[in-house]
Amino acid sequence: MSSPADAGPGDVTSGETLRGLQARIRRLFGAKDEARGIEGTFMWFSEEVGELAAALREDDRLELGREFADVLAWLATLANVTGIDLAAAVAEKYGTGCPRCDLDPCECPPERKP
Repeated sequence: MSSPADAGPGDVTSGETLRGLQARIRRLFGAKDEARGIEGTFMWFSEEVGELAAALREDDRLELGREFADVLAWLATLANVTGIDLAAAVAEKYGTGCPRCDLDPCECPPERKP
């Protein structure tokens, strides 16, 4: 499978790039993630989304931040396992504006999912 360019170890901890996060997750967990496969990884991702939903109902900013981080990490894991470069995918879909109305900022009506 193809993979995004490897970023330096400081990229993710300094909050610089999505590509850096994806590369760091691959370095940390890549072998385990490949062994688990897409279906198993998706199950873990789904569980983390559920935990984020629960944290959104609470008033604990620290826990909420941790759950957002978990969801993002598992999303990066899914992208790694499937060979998707998240940074390239985001740039392709959202890089020139709203994917529906093509404007920046979006001017789609509120009832329409952008």
